[in-house]
Amino acid sequence: MTENRPFTPAERQIADVIRRADRTLATAVSLALEEAAKQTAEDMQAIGEDDATPVLQYFASVVHQRMYCLICGADPDTLEGGNPDIAYHVIRNSQNIAKHYWSADIEPYPPR
Repeated sequence: MTENRPFTPAERQIADVIRRADRTLATAVSLALEEAAKQTAEDMQAIGEDDATPVLQYFASVVHQRMYCLICGADPDTLEGGNPDIAYHVIRNSQNIAKHYWSADIEPYPPR
C-alpha cells in the first residue's frame, strides 16, 4: 500500500526542478510547433500553394509519433525496434485519459 505523507524538503525541491523543466519543455515544443506551421505557411505561399499548408495539428501529430517511438524504444524514422509491451501501456494510458477526462465512449484495453 502506498504511504500518504508530505514531501520532505529535498523531495519538494526535486519536484520543483522537474516541474520547471516540464514547463520549459512544453513551452519550447509549443513554440517549435508554431514556428514550423508559420514557416511552412510562408514557404507554401512563396510557391503559390496556400491551400496546401498543413495545420498546426499536423505538426503536433509528427511530434506525437516521434515521442511515441522514443517512449517505446523504436526508431522514429523507420518505426522499427519498439517494445510492444510499452506500446500497449502507452495506448492504454491514452484510452484511460480519453475516457476519464473527455468522457470518450471507449473501453481501454484490459490490464495485462
